[in-house]
Amino acid sequence: MPMRASFRRRATRVAGFAGLAAHRAATPVADSVADSVADPAANPTATLAAPLVSLFATALAAFALFTLAGCASAPAEPVPFKPVPLDRIVRSGYTQAGPGLVAVDVRRERSRDVIVRFRDALVYVDGERVTDLMNGEHVVFYLPPGRHRIGVSTQFDPVVELNFLVTADPRYTNRASVTFNDDHRIGLRRVAQ
Repeated sequence: MPMRASFRRRATRVAGFAGLAAHRAATPVADSVADSVADPAANPTATLAAPLVSLFATALAAFALFTLAGCASAPAEPVPFKPVPLDRIVRSGYTQAGPGLVAVDVRRERSRDVIVRFRDALVYVDGERVTDLMNGEHVVFYLPPGRHRIGVSTQFDPVVELNFLVTADPRYTNRASVTFNDDHRIGLRRVAQ
């Protein structure tokens, strides 16, 4: 039974020079097959096979590279925040517009972190629980101008409060952002437009 040339080469590297002589003496058929593959005149298809195999391997590698490049992460289009459903608003008086009231937008920033993604963030205004925010939601409160305490918490975090100056002055924004830090703790900050 003839041995393949690549196997013969690996066997001779392992066996060393002394093993090479013993191997060649024991397998004259394998030598003739190896010589016919190495000699293009004896086997003309061998000359075509090597470049075709190399071309196929290159094409396969290029295909894999372009396929994986198509899966590269690209920044997602900004998605608008969803309003909190009315059935989750506990104190509706804060969410109704009225004369002399200023809109304050509290947003829960989107997170891809699975640990915090499905937690609800409880939102408080002046110490009263008003609603809870899920990932990517927002709520608009209508408050009289002046200082108010806006707070957030989760079932795992204490209430974090922010002294929030509500004003109709266009130099200031009336927007707050609810985020989670690297330790999965909730935070609240005032943000610019």
